[in-house]
Amino acid sequence: MSALSEGWRRGQHGWPERFPVVQLPNAPLIVALAGWLVDKVSGGTPYARGVFLAGLAAWAWEELTDGVNWLRRTVGAAGLAYAVVSIGSALKG
Repeated sequence: MSALSEGWRRGQHGWPERFPVVQLPNAPLIVALAGWLVDKVSGGTPYARGVFLAGLAAWAWEELTDGVNWLRRTVGAAGLAYAVVSIGSALKG
C-alpha cells in the first residue's frame, strides 16, 4: 500500500485511531471552507457568508448527531450554536 493511499485511509478514520479528533474534511465542511474563503477574498458578501454558515451548520449537525466520540459531538454542538447565533444575528440586523 502506498503512503498516499495509507494517508487517505487513515484520514477517513481520523487521528488518533483510538479516539479520533482530526479527520479529513467531509463535503459540508469543504462547502463551509469554500464559502469562508470566498467571503474573505471578496470583502464580505452576504451570499458567501450564507454558504459558509449553511455548510458549517450541516457539518456541525452531522458531528452532533453522528460524532464518533464525546469530543467530536461537543465540537459539533459548539459549531451549530455558532451558526444559529450568526444566522439569527444576520436576520436581525
